Amino acid sequence: MHNLTFIPNLTGDDLDPYVRLNEVQLFHASQPSLFIAESPKVIERALRAGYQPSSLLVEDKVMKRDLADLDHEMATNNTAGLGQTPIYVINSAQLRQLAGYNLLRGMVAAMYRKRRPDITDFLAQMPSHHPRIAILENVVNPANVGAIFRSAAALGIDGVIITSDSADPLYRRASRAAMGTVFQVPWTYIDAKTWQAKGIQLLHELGYRTAAMALRHNTVSINDSQLNRVNKLAIILGSEGPGLREQTIDQSDFTIKIPMAAGVDSLNVAAASALAFWELGNFKNN
Repeated sequence: MHNLTFIPNLTGDDLDPYVRLNEVQLFHASQPSLFIAESPKVIERALRAGYQPSSLLVEDKVMKRDLADLDHEMATNNTAGLGQTPIYVINSAQLRQLAGYNLLRGMVAAMYRKRRPDITDFLAQMPSHHPRIAILENVVNPANVGAIFRSAAALGIDGVIITSDSADPLYRRASRAAMGTVFQVPWTYIDAKTWQAKGIQLLHELGYRTAAMALRHNTVSINDSQLNRVNKLAIILGSEGPGLREQTIDQSDFTIKIPMAAGVDSLNVAAASALAFWELGNFKNN
């Protein structure tokens, strides 16, 4: 049986994660920190990845269907279900009072974050043969971060490292754009200052060669065969506006360019990541 509570109004403290706290406040409101997962599909993928729910908020019209579907998916995949997690039930009028209600698809969950490993421990979890990882340097748009994760999951990227000045992959816009793949692809953070001071050096010490996506005269083409001969490769993607820092490009083993037509010199970082992951990831090359 589910632990259901029918909510007469949106004033209760239990609803703070959904009604009154923004995502930055959620990050600092409790230990462990919380994030919001939207839609049954995203919640299902988070549960399958071992994330623990604090509570759920569900619309009464879809409650039976969505909870039954979620229970079925959990049982099918031999994953722990909701147990006695508090489930708050609201009506459609209350749902419309919530910001972004039209994107909620009837169900949201407040979930506990996991502790992220440091870079050394994270890379130790990668495959020993032909690992491919992505580095996101100051990628600040959550939708782009989510799209990059979706491409990473689809195209054979083994892990993602995100500088701390990038958008949080667990923000709603990011996880929604990723279709929940932020819970499938292993990832961790590196402090932005640590990355600037010694990030490339750390990767080199751990056996990785680095490929910076950038516009330089001394670039190699993204389909250059020497890139696929590299055993451990880190593909570095930069900020939507200025791109990668000059220091990052200078310290990288390769600078990669995507050949383009019609005088176009660059693509959005999410689109560029998809092309890079297709050419250099393990889906195409295995």
